[in-house]
Amino acid sequence: MSVKDQIEAKLREARLARDEATKNVIGMLKSKVLLELKSGSGAEDNDALWLDTIKSYVKQLKKTIGEYEKLGDRGQQLLSESQFELRFCEQFMPTRLDEAATEALVREAAAANNITDPKQVGKLVGAVMKTHKDQVDSDLLKQVATRVLAGG
Repeated sequence: MSVKDQIEAKLREARLARDEATKNVIGMLKSKVLLELKSGSGAEDNDALWLDTIKSYVKQLKKTIGEYEKLGDRGQQLLSESQFELRFCEQFMPTRLDEAATEALVREAAAANNITDPKQVGKLVGAVMKTHKDQVDSDLLKQVATRVLAGG
C-alpha cells in the first residue's frame, strides 16, 4: 500500500472517530504535497514525494518542539500538538539505526578514512551519510561522531 493510500485510510478512520488532531495533521501534509505539485518543479504524486514531504515536516516539527519546550507552561498546548503531529508522521518514516549501530558505522568510517581529529567531525559525518543517509538520524550521527572523535 502506498504512503498516500495509508494516509487516506488514516483520514477515513479519523473522520469516523471525529479525531480532529489527526485530520489536522493529514490536512497539513496534503497541503504541503499539493503545494509541491503545483510549484512547477515537475514533482509527481508518488511515495517519494510523500516521504520527502513528511521528512521535511518532521524536521520542522523537531525544531518547533525545541522552541516550545523553552517556553515552559506558556507553550504547553502547542508543544503537545506538535508532539502528536511528530508521532503521527514518524509512523511513515523509515526506521533509523539506534545509537549503538550508528556508533559502529562512525567508528568504521573513521578508521577507513583515517579521521582522528575532533575538528574533522563534518568530514566524518559526511563519510557516513554518503553511504548510509537513509539509515541514520543526522542529529544522532553528529553527536556520536563528536563523542567518538573526542575519545569517547
